[in-house]
Amino acid sequence: MKNVCGLLLVISFAAILSSCHSKQPSASNAGSSVHSYSETYKAPAFVNDNRLEQIKKIAPDIQKSIEERAKTAHIPGIAFGIVVDNELVFATATGLANIEKGISATPTSAFRIASMTKSFTAMAILKLRDEGKLSLSDPVSYYIPEMANLKYLTSDAPVIDIENLLTMTAGFPEDNPWGDRQLDESDQMLMDLISEGLSFSNATSYEFEYSNTGYALLGHIVSRVSGMPFQEYITKNILLPLGMEHTYWEIDSVPEEELVIGYRWEDEQWKLEPMLHDGSYGAMGGLITTIEDFSKYVSFHLSAWPPRNDAESGPLKRSSLREMQTPQFPSLYADAKDYNGNPCPTCSGYGFGLGITEYCNGLKRVSHGGALPGFGSNYTFYPDYGIGIMAFCNLTYTSPWSLAEISKLLFETADLQPRKLPVSDILLERKEQLTQLIQNWEPELEEKILAENFYLDQSREKRMAEVKQIPKKIGVIQEVGELEPENQLRGSFKLHAEHGDVVVFFTLTPEKAAKVQQLDISFKENETK
Repeated sequence: MKNVCGLLLVISFAAILSSCHSKQPSASNAGSSVHSYSETYKAPAFVNDNRLEQIKKIAPDIQKSIEERAKTAHIPGIAFGIVVDNELVFATATGLANIEKGISATPTSAFRIASMTKSFTAMAILKLRDEGKLSLSDPVSYYIPEMANLKYLTSDAPVIDIENLLTMTAGFPEDNPWGDRQLDESDQMLMDLISEGLSFSNATSYEFEYSNTGYALLGHIVSRVSGMPFQEYITKNILLPLGMEHTYWEIDSVPEEELVIGYRWEDEQWKLEPMLHDGSYGAMGGLITTIEDFSKYVSFHLSAWPPRNDAESGPLKRSSLREMQTPQFPSLYADAKDYNGNPCPTCSGYGFGLGITEYCNGLKRVSHGGALPGFGSNYTFYPDYGIGIMAFCNLTYTSPWSLAEISKLLFETADLQPRKLPVSDILLERKEQLTQLIQNWEPELEEKILAENFYLDQSREKRMAEVKQIPKKIGVIQEVGELEPENQLRGSFKLHAEHGDVVVFFTLTPEKAAKVQQLDISFKENETK
C-alpha cells in the first residue's frame, strides 16, 4: 500500500497508506489469566459529556469540507463517518461510486480500503496468540519453513519472529507500489518468493520500514495455524462477531449496487483502474467495506479504553486491543506541526497494524491509511476522546479528506474534551492528611502517612523549614483546591492563600497501605497590579 507519511504530521495524509507446521510452541502469555482486582478502582470518565451535540453542530461544516476535498482533488466519490463510542453518529457521502452507471456514493457503498486491512490481520494473530496457538516471539520459520533459508543482511541480525512482521521491523524494504500489484497473486507465488530469497534493507529489529510483504506472510501464518484461509478465519472470528456483514474480500462477492469502482485522474478526465481480485497479499490490503460496517470496527477499538472492570465483549480482549495501539520503535519528529501549522513536536511509531502519534499537547491519535490503484482511505481514532473518524474514496492513491480542517472542527469548533481521571480513594485520603500535616506537622500523623525514605531523602528540619515559609510568603491558607490526579498514586493540589498559592505535589509508595514517598511544595505568589 502507498505509505503516505501520516506518522509525521497531523496535517499530512493521515496514517500509513498505502495445514499447521508440526512444531507448535505454546504462547507464554496466552489466554486470560484469572486474578483479583480492585473493587474501588474508578475509570476515567467524561465530565458533562456533550460530544454528540457538539458533533451535530459541526456536521454541516464537515459536509462542506468533504465536498470541497472531492472537488479540488478530482475525486469521483467520498464516504465519511464519525463514531462516538459505539455509535455511528454522522455518516455522509458525496459524488459517484460508479461513474459509468451514475451510482451515487453512500455510507453503504463498498470501497476497497487497502492497507487499512492490516490491523485485521494483526488482530487475527493476537487472537491466535491469546488462544495459546502461537507466540509473538516464535521465529516465522516455525510456520513458514521456507523462511529458514533466508540470507540475512548481517551476521548479528536476530532471526525474524512474528512480532517483527507485526511491527514492520523484519528488515524487509519498503515495497510500495510493487506490493500493491501483488494483491491477487497465489499462495504459491508468495512461497516461491521466499524460497528464491528476499533482499533486506536493514538488519532485523533495527528499524521500522513499511512492508506489505511482511503482512502477506502474517496472513499465511494465520492460514497455517488456524487450518483455514486467513480470509475465512478473519471473517468468522472478527468480522461477523462485530456484525460486519457487508465487508468482503473478493470484488465478485460484492452486490453490484454496493461495489465502488476505482478511477485515476489523467488527461483531465477519470479513467478506469483495474479492479484487483483477492489473493495471497490480501492480508495486507484486500478488504472491501462500507462506512456503516467499518464504524463497528472503529467502535470496537475505542471500546478498549479506558482500562476498567467491565466484562469482556468482542472477539479480542481489551488489553490485546490496547497492545495493538502501542507504538514500537517510536521516533521523535521535532519539526512536526499541528493542524494549525504551528510547531508541535510529535512522537510516532507503528504498533500492530496501526500507526500511533502523540502530539506536544498530549493528544494521542491512532490511525492508518490505505491506497491501491483506484482507491484511497483513512481512519483515525482518539482513544481519550472516544471519537473515531473514517473516510473512503475511489481515486488512485488519494487521501479522501483534509485532516487538518476536520481536526480544527473537532478540537476547536466543537471543543471536544477528553475523559478525566477520577481521584482514587487513597489519593483523596492522603491529600486531606497532607493538608493537615502541612498546617500542623503532627508527629502522630507523620508516622502514619510518611514512607520510610521520607526523612532519609531530606531531613525533618529542612522539611519543617520549608513549611514555615508558607505564611511568610503568601499568608494564611484560605481554601484547599481540587486534587488533579496523574494516576492512582500520584497527584497535585493547591492551597489558596491570601497572597498566592501553595502547589503541593506528592506520590505514594507501592505498599498495600500506600504512603507518601515524595512531597514537593512550591509557591506561586499573586501578580501585583
